[in-house]
Amino acid sequence: MSRPALLIVDDEFNTRETLLEFLGRKFDVSGAGNGAEAIKLLQTRDFDLILTDLRMPEADGMSVLEAASGKAKRPKCIMMTAYGSIDGAVAAMKNGAFDFITKPIKLAKLEEVIASALAAGKAENSVYDGAGTAVTAAGSDGRITLPSGKSGAMKKVYETAAAVAPGKSNVLLLGESGTGKEVIARYIHDHSGRKGLFVAVHCAALTATLLEDELFGHERGAFTNAVAMRRGRFELADHGTIFLDEIGEIDAATQVKLLRVLETRSFERLGGTETISSDFRLIAATNRDLQAMVAAGEFREDLYYRLSVVDLHLPPLRERRDEIPDLVNVFIREFATENMKDISGITPEALAALSANDWPGNIRELRNCIEKMVVLASGKMLDAGDVPEFSKSSAGKKMPAGDPFNLEHSEKELIRKALAECGNNRAAAARKLGISRRTLYRKLENMESAEE
Repeated sequence: MSRPALLIVDDEFNTRETLLEFLGRKFDVSGAGNGAEAIKLLQTRDFDLILTDLRMPEADGMSVLEAASGKAKRPKCIMMTAYGSIDGAVAAMKNGAFDFITKPIKLAKLEEVIASALAAGKAENSVYDGAGTAVTAAGSDGRITLPSGKSGAMKKVYETAAAVAPGKSNVLLLGESGTGKEVIARYIHDHSGRKGLFVAVHCAALTATLLEDELFGHERGAFTNAVAMRRGRFELADHGTIFLDEIGEIDAATQVKLLRVLETRSFERLGGTETISSDFRLIAATNRDLQAMVAAGEFREDLYYRLSVVDLHLPPLRERRDEIPDLVNVFIREFATENMKDISGITPEALAALSANDWPGNIRELRNCIEKMVVLASGKMLDAGDVPEFSKSSAGKKMPAGDPFNLEHSEKELIRKALAECGNNRAAAARKLGISRRTLYRKLENMESAEE
């Protein structure tokens, strides 16, 4: 299988060489020291994706984007930019760039954006079966853009999502953690006809102060280290969609501010006096019972009714077991590619064991399980012997109340132990754990984000 071709464009030598070395382990990479050099390369060969700095001498990232847009095989473009140049990156996206990433670059985040861009490029050639299910070309970033939705409950979810997508009404997504609420939010945005960005904010990962800054942005000098103006997520979501995940975790003060924004579609940046309007569409999600929180005085009733114009409840995976085979195959392809393993499928016995599990962590837990199986597998087919004991033992059982299944915690302890035993050498720790360095970097990034 040929590897995707990436062009990395940056006039900073160290940044360019670091990216070439890191991404060269997985992709066919080429480098250019400036925009003019990149444009010449585009005249002689095709690329699947271009990762380009926005500001460069001679020809900037916008010039590279323009040259790429004229190709018969048009590559996806990701812009790299400093916080002070985010406006330019947003403008680039309006002109066809897939996404932007800010410097200093976090490699785990970059991998996610690249995977999404490559999957989107392949999805443009998707075909649809009679049930409306997207059958995407080989390769995936693991985000199930359109899960099969074979179960009756999920068919109803997609029918409702398709019906509300063209409108502007707020949507509240309910369900257990890991059921795919962000997937549905993206589906609604993609089918809404809105020309702006899909902007996701995970509320529980931020303190109240950081969340306010993330949502509304700030003016230069608004607080210590505010050396430049920063646009907030509501501003970036103008003519697009903002997705507020784990909305039940926001504090009372933020609830008041959010209610005002929903009522007026306007706000001020922190430290600013200018009123900014934004034509956003709001989708919120939670795994908590907001009605019970309202009754307990923990969540504003007026905000709840603003959020829940349309409610969509996503059933847990144990109620849609017929989707497990499709999900398993998607995850096998993803992790086999990521870890450069020659694995072509799964035996009926192993699939039966996975399908019998209740999956208290839902799709997220299933994905984690398949990653472990792929990483540790020695054959070309995953078999029953590759199914982890935690999956076998939890089959047919529900997670006890108050005693959550904490595979994630166990994994964190294993990673910390491996790093300690290897003197914090990540390459050695990855070998000890039997995973790729890319996988370890991604897991460490997720651990750091969860602890912030």
